[in-house]
Amino acid sequence: MFITRLLSGIVLLLLSFGFIYLGGYPLTAFVCLLAFQAFFEIQRVLKFGGDKKFNALSVWGYIGIAAYYVLLAVFKRPELLVMTAVLTMIGFLVIYVFSFPKVSFEEVAGALFGFLYAPIMLSFMVLTRGLNHGIYIVWMIYISAWGSDTHTYCVGMLTGKTIGNHKMTPKLSPKKSIEGAVGGILGAALLAWLYGKFVMGRIETGIPDIEWMLAIMGACGAFMAMIGDLAASAIKRNKDIKDYGHCIPGHGGILDRFDSMIFTAPLTYFLATLLLNVL
Repeated sequence: MFITRLLSGIVLLLLSFGFIYLGGYPLTAFVCLLAFQAFFEIQRVLKFGGDKKFNALSVWGYIGIAAYYVLLAVFKRPELLVMTAVLTMIGFLVIYVFSFPKVSFEEVAGALFGFLYAPIMLSFMVLTRGLNHGIYIVWMIYISAWGSDTHTYCVGMLTGKTIGNHKMTPKLSPKKSIEGAVGGILGAALLAWLYGKFVMGRIETGIPDIEWMLAIMGACGAFMAMIGDLAASAIKRNKDIKDYGHCIPGHGGILDRFDSMIFTAPLTYFLATLLLNVL
């Protein structure tokens, strides 16, 4: 099990790194595939459209995702992306109206949530990569998410054996502690500072105090990564499931592996535009 999890994690990491390096159409296509799978997984959990894999709500959701990523790849205009999201929501409501009462409001709300939750939020990986110096800034998504996760685990284990742990969300995730969370935030901030000092600090960005700006981004991103992880866990507990899917051996589904990045991707984009002014 451990070997399977390790190997699949390495393959996924290499694929992510490769497509992020290429950027443009390859990265957009890769994230679009992730978005399709994530939407399929959330449909499986929330069961909008019943037990049918393809129904009016899910088909319209896939059409909306495809249109969104085509516009993202071709035009890169934020207003067109908002338009696509709004039209997708209107389409869900049209289906609701003409299928009433066969289709419930809860199913429509689930479909809209599934569309916004992963497909839209993951797209900020593409948007961040498209920023000025985006080929460097986009790695902050990974540093915030995976850096905080590693430090949270290590600090939580260390403090648990020495001073003890205070549970952060005892009913939702009993193993997560306040000490581990603080360690994760500080650890991600330190990694981001080092990245800013020794990587981005060596290129001509024109951004003053970039290492401290990245440290702030890393700390904020780490906090949001924990929220993303806990939010995904809350949905699984509500629906009494272990994993969202089985497409990644040893990890589960896309939502199991990218739950924290779903939150760090948009935050990294927003903070980069505000703190680094790299639009």
